[in-house]
Amino acid sequence: MKEEQSNKLKLNQTFPLTIKRLGINGEGVGYFKKQVVFVPGALPGEEVVVEATKVHPKFSEAKIKKIRKQSEFRVKPPCPIYEECGGCQLQHLRYDQQLKEKRDIVIQALERHTKLDSSKLEIKETIGMEDPWSYRNKSQFQVGFRDGKVLAGLYGMNSHRLINIEQCAVQHPQTNKATKTVKRILQDLKIPIYNEKSKKGLIRTIVARVGIQTGELQIVLITTKKELPKRELIIQEIKKRLPEVKSIIQNINGQKTSLIFGDETVNLEGSDFIQETLGDLQFELSARTFFQLNPEQTVKLYNEVKKAASLTGTEKVADAYCGVGTIGLWVADGAAEIRGMDIIPESIEDAKKNAARHGIKHAKYVTGKAEILLPKWVKEGWKPDVIIVDPPRTGLDEQLLKTILKVKPKKVVYVSCNPSTLAKDISVLNRSYKVEMMQPVDMFPQTSHVECVTQLILKL
Repeated sequence: MKEEQSNKLKLNQTFPLTIKRLGINGEGVGYFKKQVVFVPGALPGEEVVVEATKVHPKFSEAKIKKIRKQSEFRVKPPCPIYEECGGCQLQHLRYDQQLKEKRDIVIQALERHTKLDSSKLEIKETIGMEDPWSYRNKSQFQVGFRDGKVLAGLYGMNSHRLINIEQCAVQHPQTNKATKTVKRILQDLKIPIYNEKSKKGLIRTIVARVGIQTGELQIVLITTKKELPKRELIIQEIKKRLPEVKSIIQNINGQKTSLIFGDETVNLEGSDFIQETLGDLQFELSARTFFQLNPEQTVKLYNEVKKAASLTGTEKVADAYCGVGTIGLWVADGAAEIRGMDIIPESIEDAKKNAARHGIKHAKYVTGKAEILLPKWVKEGWKPDVIIVDPPRTGLDEQLLKTILKVKPKKVVYVSCNPSTLAKDISVLNRSYKVEMMQPVDMFPQTSHVECVTQLILKL
């Protein structure tokens, strides 16, 4: 018993550690007496001295006190608030190495959650960006008020202290400028700012979205109430100071929630949407519409989906979690028919408009859950040959997994933004499907996130 006690880490204990790999959240992972230790900011191959900050029964967390042996890939993060903000986890790692580590994160997830031998699978090199900065087309910055100044930014790591962000290194310059300008307008017009502690005030969040190809800008003010004081003045000033604005929207969210958007949306000025172009396709983006945050990489991601689907013109394709129809429309030229579904009605409306605008008549979009709609369609005699899924981070709904195994399309193309849930879902689908190929794509350089396109083929 005494022996076991001495093996246990204690809070604030300082000890040496060798970092073996990167964890799924971008932290360094080492082992102290067989227990896993997560160290934010540490890199594989580094020898560090750390201090235990949290001790759990199965793992511990620690912070770096000293780096004894530094990784050859460590670089100085260009962002001045990098360590406070926590929005990017890997700015201190050279970009070519980030791509290698992201592929490794996919492999680790497979090893942890499946019985597959990753060395026997075709897991390709991560597709990266030539310029891995200033790529995000949308920012959602919380608004606060401190020392007489309006702030906009993100909450610091593990805290409720708002970090004011003037220039985000991964945001498109136009969204940076827009947030800064709107913040100044709110300050000049003395508009009440929401206080998270007291639950009083009006403006909660500034959302800025730019069509990178079109240059069109949309501003969304998230407020606690519908009444907006000095409404006309706010609109006037935004238009005057940001002439590229095409759409000014108010969204009302009075709930005590971490969700950004509420259910009610009001058009304050201009169009309900902005336009964006991906390849040959144009899209209308309304305020609540989900759209990929990195259009340059989205084109590469969708081209990989197209390759994985390898359509011949005869296939029926189901596009689950279809959003505004981007993926389905991208592959539509090779399909006999596309049916897309999503639970957000606005997205389905946008998908229908997008299909009509491009003259794509063989695409049908329906509001609802894939796990309910697919069995219904199969009953009616419509069976998909290919299912494309692009689920949220939580992965596929359990019912949808069962539905896929029952419907047995010849091919499943799985677009994932979370290697852990991807691996868990592959483990289930593996009963009937063989993993043919996996292609990681870096949609979010400088962060630990990695997208992956997986081609699953029905076992004969």
